[in-house]
Amino acid sequence: MRKTNWLLLGLALVLSMFLVACSGGGDNNADGGEGEGNTEEKNEGNEGSEGSEGEPSGEQVLNITDSAEIPTMDPSMATDAVAFQWLGSTMDGLYRLGENAEMEPAIAESHEQSEDALTWTFKLREDATWTNGDPVTAHDFVYAWQRAVNPETGSEYGPYMMNGVIKNAEAISNGEMAVEELGVTAEDDYTLKVELEKPIPYFLSLTAFGTFLPLNQDFVEEQGDKFALEAENILSNGPFKMTEWKHEESWKLVKNEDYWDAENVNLEEINVSVVKETSTRVNLYDSGEIDAAGLSGEFVQQKAGSEELKTEEEPVLFYLKMNQQHEVLGNVNARKAIQSVINREDLVNVILANGSLPAVGDIPQNFAKHPESGEDFRDINGELVETNVEKAQEHWATAMEELGKDSVELELLGGDSEVAKEMDAYLKNQLEQLEGLTVKVKPVPFKERLRLDTEMEYDLQNSGWGPDYIDPNTFLNMWVTDGGNNKTGYSSEEYDALIEKANNELALEPVKRFETFLEAEKMLIEEDAVLAPLYQRASAKLWKPYVKGVITNPMGPDYTYKYAYIDGKE
Repeated sequence: MRKTNWLLLGLALVLSMFLVACSGGGDNNADGGEGEGNTEEKNEGNEGSEGSEGEPSGEQVLNITDSAEIPTMDPSMATDAVAFQWLGSTMDGLYRLGENAEMEPAIAESHEQSEDALTWTFKLREDATWTNGDPVTAHDFVYAWQRAVNPETGSEYGPYMMNGVIKNAEAISNGEMAVEELGVTAEDDYTLKVELEKPIPYFLSLTAFGTFLPLNQDFVEEQGDKFALEAENILSNGPFKMTEWKHEESWKLVKNEDYWDAENVNLEEINVSVVKETSTRVNLYDSGEIDAAGLSGEFVQQKAGSEELKTEEEPVLFYLKMNQQHEVLGNVNARKAIQSVINREDLVNVILANGSLPAVGDIPQNFAKHPESGEDFRDINGELVETNVEKAQEHWATAMEELGKDSVELELLGGDSEVAKEMDAYLKNQLEQLEGLTVKVKPVPFKERLRLDTEMEYDLQNSGWGPDYIDPNTFLNMWVTDGGNNKTGYSSEEYDALIEKANNELALEPVKRFETFLEAEKMLIEEDAVLAPLYQRASAKLWKPYVKGVITNPMGPDYTYKYAYIDGKE
């Protein structure tokens, strides 16, 4: 993920668990907060309604909240979960995510790929239009993707998502080649050809990501600097269109009657208010003014037992990063001691109390499946860490002997919010069970944490990650030598070789590729102890039982409202 995504640090740390995205933030971020990557602020949808039975009845209006303003509705410039959420609600790309993260056709009716998997050809539907009446064509994708990697645009996610994926993207984003050389071509109005730098096993899922949405060139250029900054400066081709946008206050989406699949869209309106305080959201929910409310820890406790309280597991992991440039943390036994001394069960059951799960590896559960057996990645590799204080003390004693020390002070870089401080206090208590260890907590604002992480000016750091696409690589590729999001000092030729092999030599051999990722995770966590896994996040929220059909996504828009409806609201 992009640099600003690097640290789900803090707020996530907790009761109110904050946001994650692009993977997604969460109305569990209800109080707003800091996040990394697609894990920034997340809207308050109703993921608990997925798969519900019933039928639309009564006024089809959904009232929800978000914890932050939409920074932009420009797909080329979007970098956070709030923007990606509402882009995904108002626009269609080639494909979109349906139930159970299955890819379903959107503007693309079908696709073919060449035998070497380097060329993808998409056949586009001919009944899709923009809200100004223009047809959506292959030229709109060519323009949008070229714009995203054009260095003059200044997109952050364009190069991040396309470099090394779309042919010539990296050279173009570096200013070394003309944008017209990008490997995307309109063969005719409704045939789009995409050429890749190398086989990308997860490429289809990228086509559902916000950076790959189309743009109407005439409209964008007509709007100039005003494009995507106000409701009237936005053009939609998706299930909804934005009609009002009161910055920092609220926005309104209404059904796009000209949408190619309008017959399957039931909601007539989605009204979103910016509400930063959890207590305010809960009051609005209790009074019936909104239909969903994300909760922090204390409110989870207050609402315990309510049939309207739902928790949902998310593919977002939190862990302690350990700076291996530090004399002590460069010792593998010291890192294994830290892995083993933390009680993750108490962390999720007592401190978080929102349905989060103990993390036992670098891949979350229910995220990646074996391509043949369908078995979950997490089930196959099992628990790569365990809480065992006695074993932790043994590792620590060995480390102290190897280092010639009998006492150590480590700094824990943390957040300055109330919830972050509570989490960090728990971690300090757990870590100081190691004989001779003193932990000094350093709470700082989010922007300062980003700087300190970038400069690797930390000892221990509570961090997190949510996926940019549905593939183990989105988690494991982070830790290669000098990886932009590594920032631990970890460097292993053997680990690098496994990731390189999985993404190149085995790109077209899914079983062997998957098994290579299994091996890489064991090396990362079990052998080299690069991270101390903490928890897999879950969100806790209240939602009205009459809201049905909202789909929660593991990447891209946090929620899909295309199929949502109201059933029986009084």
